[in-house]
Amino acid sequence: MNDLADELKYVDELISRHGRQREALIPILQELQDQYRYLPSAALERIVEQTEITAADVAGVSTFYRRFRHKPAGQHTIAVCHGTACHIKGAGLVTEALRKVLGIAEGSNTDPQGLFTLDKVSCLGCCTLAPVVKIDDVIYGHQSPESVPAMLSDFLSQADQPARAGKRRKGGPPRGEVRIGMGSCCQARGSAKVLAAVEDAVAGAGAPAAVKRVGCVGMCHQTPLLEIVRGGKPEAVYACVQSEDAAAIVLRHFAPRGPVNRLRSAATAMLDRLLTDEAARPLTRYSLNARDAHVADFLGRQMHLATEHGGQLDPLDIDEYIATGGFDALKRCVGEMSSGQIVDTITRSGLRGRGGAGFATGRKWAAVAAGEGPRYLVCNCDEGDPGAFMDRMLLESSPYRIIEGVMIAARAVGAAEGIFYIRHEYPLAVKRLSQAIETCRHRGILGSDFSLNLRIVEGGGAFVCGEETALIASLEGRRGMPRLRPPYPSQQGLHARPTLVNNVETMALVPWIIRNGPEAFAAIGTAASKGTKVFALAGKVARGGLIEVPMGATIGQIVNEIGGGVLPGRTLKAVQIGGPSGGCLSAEHLDTPIDFEALTGAGAIMGSGGLIVLDDEDCMVDIARFFLDFTQHESCGKCTFCRVGTRAMLDILEGLCQGRAVAADLVRLEELAYQVKAGSLCALGGTAPNPVLTTLRYFRHEYEAHVAGRCPAGVCKALIAYAINDKCIGCTRCAQHCPVGAIEAQPYRRHEIDKEKCIRCGTCKGVCPVGAVQVH
Repeated sequence: MNDLADELKYVDELISRHGRQREALIPILQELQDQYRYLPSAALERIVEQTEITAADVAGVSTFYRRFRHKPAGQHTIAVCHGTACHIKGAGLVTEALRKVLGIAEGSNTDPQGLFTLDKVSCLGCCTLAPVVKIDDVIYGHQSPESVPAMLSDFLSQADQPARAGKRRKGGPPRGEVRIGMGSCCQARGSAKVLAAVEDAVAGAGAPAAVKRVGCVGMCHQTPLLEIVRGGKPEAVYACVQSEDAAAIVLRHFAPRGPVNRLRSAATAMLDRLLTDEAARPLTRYSLNARDAHVADFLGRQMHLATEHGGQLDPLDIDEYIATGGFDALKRCVGEMSSGQIVDTITRSGLRGRGGAGFATGRKWAAVAAGEGPRYLVCNCDEGDPGAFMDRMLLESSPYRIIEGVMIAARAVGAAEGIFYIRHEYPLAVKRLSQAIETCRHRGILGSDFSLNLRIVEGGGAFVCGEETALIASLEGRRGMPRLRPPYPSQQGLHARPTLVNNVETMALVPWIIRNGPEAFAAIGTAASKGTKVFALAGKVARGGLIEVPMGATIGQIVNEIGGGVLPGRTLKAVQIGGPSGGCLSAEHLDTPIDFEALTGAGAIMGSGGLIVLDDEDCMVDIARFFLDFTQHESCGKCTFCRVGTRAMLDILEGLCQGRAVAADLVRLEELAYQVKAGSLCALGGTAPNPVLTTLRYFRHEYEAHVAGRCPAGVCKALIAYAINDKCIGCTRCAQHCPVGAIEAQPYRRHEIDKEKCIRCGTCKGVCPVGAVQVH
């Protein structure tokens, strides 16, 4: 579709599919951009001509949500994640290297050939693989300025390859399973290639094994993961698997009888070499029966309620979900319980919303149920916090469980329509949930006992839409701007009707509570914070991943026992909890329990559950600047305190990081923080100062050092410079690895750094074998 006539015809098709009302605007714009990679002006004019949507609506909405473009883009989009974990691990340096390698000019985001457009995204939800880059639908983890050329080359080499058809296993019935995690984090580390290799190995050898795709195991730091199950019991799990390991693993555990046994012996010998040779690739085997210490430490303090059966089920196999008790809670609610009894059960469980402030779920359900006329239900999947990936994991791994929780909630409040509002950055979650909804319709689960219409709406990319009134505005085709409360959405929400808004984790806990009883849930946790909480554990921690712990577990138990502490040679400096609305707690807070009240008292909040570990190489002033930059850009602009106040705070923080601040700025920064906190309309503005206030409270000495022109952590570029001293032996390693050519190779001579070209990425310092690179 290149000419104007085809373009207008496509717009007409979108209108006929989505409708002419204002609430159809965002879905129309999304499909339009998917087709053309931007929003052509003629197409926007056509929308106004053929619908009830005004030109003001089109202009306002298309410029509000960051997903939409008004200028042509390249053939492929490179999305660089700038979430918290990616930021502290060098996402900014990766972006600079991409611009230099692609030759993208200042003020532009597209390379001269029109092949790639560079895009900055707040979070891709793969925090344990930071820094993360997504090129179209391909995710690359653990990137660095040095790896950029290889990443681009790999993408281009596979961009035109046809989709691979799976191979069938030959031979008799399977004697076990080979389970492979296929969540986004796993795929970013190559699990799709491992899956293909395992299918080839099983089919080629006729091995008696079934190959099974499963959801998130939680051990994201060890992906790709491959688990062997025989006789219904876990036998072993292999971590950091690569495609070339597949045949040896399959033949070791599932070799057919007969001549192929000789292959099994060879495979066992090959695997033994890989598992014992320290110089080999990092392939690790854990015996689950023996409860290997690594696995036991990671899982020891966890309690899986929302993440029940994690890593065991095929996310889209409804029969497997039913066989493990799936939809039993729904059947009980439909056949044995009244709406009031369901609400009472949730109330007695003590469940509080897992999306932010922790409002009592039962009270919210009761308020919606008491409303008159049509009622709506919205599952808030707009996980916009940088550093959070809990909702994505749950949606990708347990879509039927989330659907069951939503159906129970709809039954309880009397809603006939349910909406999943999902971030557009989560395409795999959208795909799996869509397929699961269709399967439920086909099986008669949806619509059999009570009428519930479920649909998915993708967000346009606005953090503020995590706030429920802003989310509702977006669903109605408007800019996502919060409104004053009361009335609350439970009274007047979508289309001014009573609307229940709960997040993904809250819905995931509902079936467990119904099946096991409210008393069982209330027995877990603390007096005011019942049950468990799912966290995205990431940052400078040895074992990152998706974890679920009882409320009341301490920060130290999570970081040191489950996460294995910070990396060797580093010291723990802080833990950032709750995303941009949360706070940074120092190492002295490790005994703080995880519950709503304790975290609030320390200056943080529970939030949706992002938990980022920071070490001595992180600058707390830079962290505060990072979060203020995010919330300032994400401000909807409706209220002055948030719009202007966060900008003024950000100016001071940028001055600190650039070496142009004075002592009085710290006083002014703190005054502004309290003013913004007190005067903002919604939670985005009201909590935006939290990272600033907590870093000022616990790390004021770092602010004072910046006033004096020093960055103790060596992070703020304006306050540091790299130089090569007399220790240089002229090995040329720094020149070979510099991603921007700032060092000229001079064998056996002292090297020099071109300060104009240097992006201060630290690569030269990391590769120098004699410590000749200094930071000033």
